[in-house]
Amino acid sequence: MSEFWIYFQIGLKHVLDIHAYDHVLFLIALAVPFSFSDWKRVVLLVTLFTIGHTMALMLSVFGIVAIKVNVVELLIPITILITALFNLFTAGKSGKKESINLVFFITLFFGIIHGLGFSNYFKSILGGTASSKILPLSEFALGIEAAQIVVVFVVLVLSYIVQTIFRFSKRDWTLVMSAFIIGVVIPMIIASEIWHR
Repeated sequence: MSEFWIYFQIGLKHVLDIHAYDHVLFLIALAVPFSFSDWKRVVLLVTLFTIGHTMALMLSVFGIVAIKVNVVELLIPITILITALFNLFTAGKSGKKESINLVFFITLFFGIIHGLGFSNYFKSILGGTASSKILPLSEFALGIEAAQIVVVFVVLVLSYIVQTIFRFSKRDWTLVMSAFIIGVVIPMIIASEIWHR
């Protein structure tokens, strides 16, 4: 049980690390257009992201996929930018429900990209054969899922407060938060090591 908590906590800390806030930024961008009434859809999106993240780690642990760190470190903020831009262009539009399957697929794909960003570190903390890494990987994934649900819950609570107490419309809240995320993520893209070679 103690080993479970070790990998579970690594998963929690991976998402909630204040110095590596890209994961939280992506979750905010993902959850900001939704409200509590959409909680099932939001949890499904978060779970798809976790599945993608875990798939990437498995592919990396088993040596099936290897990608340059600087490429992944550029792709991660690009996924956040795309998600925030999608929110800007779809905020307040009723056709959003029709595009939900596309959103599910893209979230899964973005989970894979984010997972690749953590794969080198994860491989370094795991010893033993590839098959012995499956259980720790599952425990790590549960930690990630729990942390992501916490982040999304906080976003939904803030959304509720802003829309009921401060009388923001859902559209304005989505636009303001998405614009904020874009403002944070563009410098991350510009600062990427890939441009400085």
